[in-house]
Amino acid sequence: MLSINLNHWVAEDGQSAAGTGTLIALMSRRTGKEAKMTESIYKVIQLVGSSETSWEEAAKNAIEKAGQTLRDLRIAEVEKLDMKVENGKVASFRARVNLSFKYGGGE
Repeated sequence: MLSINLNHWVAEDGQSAAGTGTLIALMSRRTGKEAKMTESIYKVIQLVGSSETSWEEAAKNAIEKAGQTLRDLRIAEVEKLDMKVENGKVASFRARVNLSFKYGGGE
């Protein structure tokens, strides 16, 4: 098991050190295999989805719509929830979502 601290990596046996090289060494020692780090680039975009029924549906609508044109969607994070109000009543629920997807040309 590997725990991550904001400042450094910590192995299950309590050894810690900063840097990716140390992480690879700790993983190699632990598994007996050379750990391989893959280099990937991810782009993060912001979307706003809406729904007449719920915030969950609003977030789902945003992700599913983006999935029609983007590939390799990775992580979605709901940043903000709000409602559109008309005539003193909730007209729709809105979810602002940060969405990451793999960014690369021709891979």
